Amino acid sequence: MLDWIKNINKEYPDFWKEYLTKFETKPNRFVVLSTETSGLNPNKDVILSLGAFSVIDDGIVIKDNFEAVLLQYKFLQDNGLSNEFIIESKMLKMPEPDAIEAFVNFIGNSILVGHHINFDIEMLNAALERLDCGRLKNEALDIDMMYRKLMDINDKQFSLDDLSEIYKIPKSDRNSSSEDAYKIALLFLKLKSRLGIK
Repeated sequence: MLDWIKNINKEYPDFWKEYLTKFETKPNRFVVLSTETSGLNPNKDVILSLGAFSVIDDGIVIKDNFEAVLLQYKFLQDNGLSNEFIIESKMLKMPEPDAIEAFVNFIGNSILVGHHINFDIEMLNAALERLDCGRLKNEALDIDMMYRKLMDINDKQFSLDDLSEIYKIPKSDRNSSSEDAYKIALLFLKLKSRLGIK
């Protein structure tokens, strides 16, 4: 049977139907995000934590943020990993289905921004597939690609640390998805103005 026919008859969860209706209007904000994952394979690995900030006009809206540690019991058991990080962390801890639903509600139709954003989106799409949802529809911007476009560089990729050094963004001792999302947001604002993105 053709995929599109299956999709027409598919009964999506309510939060996903609500998300799809948001694309009838134009986005009025960017959401800068970062994920911490158990590895680099969307088919086998999972999201361990998510951090995101809104960017509206030329500012980071600190109070409009999302931060969660995902409880990934199955992954931890299957891979013999310790649960220390999850237990010790003071961040909001949520089962994957709740965290993904809350995150989809948070992003709405926003334009997503990240560092190597396609990987984050693939990880989110894999989690959405486990919830019987479709794939994210949001437009996306990648700060590495933005920097390479600005500098006309095609043969090299830049890490988040490389870009932070180039733009003199201070290093932090704390390493979390929210910390990375904030760094990405600062870099995005610098690149956005230089590239004339509204």
